[in-house]
Amino acid sequence: MHGQVPGVHPEELPAELPEGTLLDVREHDEWQAGHAPGAVHIPMSEVPERLDEIPEADQLYVVCRSGGRSSKVTAYLNANGWDAVNVERGMNGWSSSGRPVVADNPDSEPYVL
Repeated sequence: MHGQVPGVHPEELPAELPEGTLLDVREHDEWQAGHAPGAVHIPMSEVPERLDEIPEADQLYVVCRSGGRSSKVTAYLNANGWDAVNVERGMNGWSSSGRPVVADNPDSEPYVL
């Protein structure tokens, strides 16, 4: 398993993820445009200084737009004691597989930026 990051496709996730088990590491504008309901938002660049805000879930799923940034954060978190799994294809895959997306502004149609 050395050098490999555990991953899961959005379709393989439970229909209802427990609160605090999905970490979105995209930038603020991406989050505001559209994100998964109940996700925790900590941009990738802020993860090291905000480790105390990372959920202590039995299984933590990490998502970004396409899976690259979240793969790096997943590896980092696993090296620091979390049991993290990368969401393959990111929010693009999440959205295209029919999973719900919400926006910060209730008057805006949510989308993946």
